[in-house]
Amino acid sequence: MKKRFVLDTNVLLHDPLALEHFTDNEVIVPIQVIEEIDQFKRELSERGRNARLVSRYIDQFRVVGGHLADGVKTASGGLLRVALTSKALTKGHQSTADDLILSCALEEQKRDGGDPVIFVTKDVNLRIRADAMGLEAVDYSEQQVDISELYMGTTETTVPGADVDRFYTEGRLPIAAQGLSAQQYVLLRDEGNPDHTALGRFDAATNTLMSLQKMGMGVWGIRPRNKEQHFALDLLLQDDIKLVTLVGKAGTGKTLLAIAAGLQKVVEERRYLKMLVSRPIFPLGRDVGFLPGDIEQKLNPWMQPIYDNLEFLMGVTKANNKERSYREFLEMGSVAVEPLTYIRGRSIPNQFMIVDEAQNLTPHEVKTIITRVGDNTKIVLTGDPYQIDNPYVDSSNNGLTTVVQRFREHGLAGHITLVKGERSELAEVAANLL
Repeated sequence: MKKRFVLDTNVLLHDPLALEHFTDNEVIVPIQVIEEIDQFKRELSERGRNARLVSRYIDQFRVVGGHLADGVKTASGGLLRVALTSKALTKGHQSTADDLILSCALEEQKRDGGDPVIFVTKDVNLRIRADAMGLEAVDYSEQQVDISELYMGTTETTVPGADVDRFYTEGRLPIAAQGLSAQQYVLLRDEGNPDHTALGRFDAATNTLMSLQKMGMGVWGIRPRNKEQHFALDLLLQDDIKLVTLVGKAGTGKTLLAIAAGLQKVVEERRYLKMLVSRPIFPLGRDVGFLPGDIEQKLNPWMQPIYDNLEFLMGVTKANNKERSYREFLEMGSVAVEPLTYIRGRSIPNQFMIVDEAQNLTPHEVKTIITRVGDNTKIVLTGDPYQIDNPYVDSSNNGLTTVVQRFREHGLAGHITLVKGERSELAEVAANLL
């Protein structure tokens, strides 16, 4: 049975291409949604860009398909219609845009012989109001990921003891690909002796389990403290894996491991020309307002977490590098720390790129970043989906979790979820209890 979906403004601002994601059903856009989108089109932000894109998109339907009031065909076989309403929800009170959008949905529901009406909005309070008025209300879930079922990047399998011995001897082992994703890490466990184990990475091209890189000497003075950190460093050091996502709670070592691997590849191995570290700018709690100084001085407070990690890594290797400071690498151009604000339009070749706190980015923003990647560039996204400061995304629809799920089967990408905190005993207890 076909359905009629009435869209709220925030759906189109979140995903400008949402109009094509309802297959062969009818999509209804209240005229108040068009008016609200018009208010955002001058903003020099992602929301402003999406508002302009939606306006052009709907206008193209008008030019090619005919009158929007009558409905025009979409590429997915559905129908797009712009609906008018001026009926107030409550007599004697001035209606807000939300009131009129709800009124439009109610009028559609009362039409005789019409298909079922579903009101789609990302505003939880508006969904509650719609439900109280007898409307079926849902969240827009085209790009949502169930965080409790997020791909971990690891698995465990039981094999004969001879296979474990063969893996240690040859460094590789043919393995059944059923249920395994590209670049997934596997813990082999001897079926006769559970303590007899081995760690490997699944190569989907050859259906072979490959041994991990040896970490005896560490990476820029850092040695993995658990198997997930070992997996993460192996991913970070594989040059043919161009996209790495690291997810984990605070203190699991996501950013530190990524920066250590970047320094190893840029400074020691000279595999890339530069390590570029970026992060989105979102305050924790109340914003302190405008900061004084030039652009470098303004950005220092936002980028200080990255400098802290660089300083720590310089301290770890001080015995071998005398009094080397991370400032030296910044001045030489081997390391650059930048905000993501000005990335649009750039091309970034031959770099080891790290995007920290990627859970604060929308799926479209992450797409913009990844499509900036040039030849011979590796990009690493790190973040904690449970610590989000961006009010327009949550744990299920942010850019980081979207990339994890979308690239799960692609050989160019790899993912690891870090589960054990290694910052300190107190930090680990706080992350679990608070």
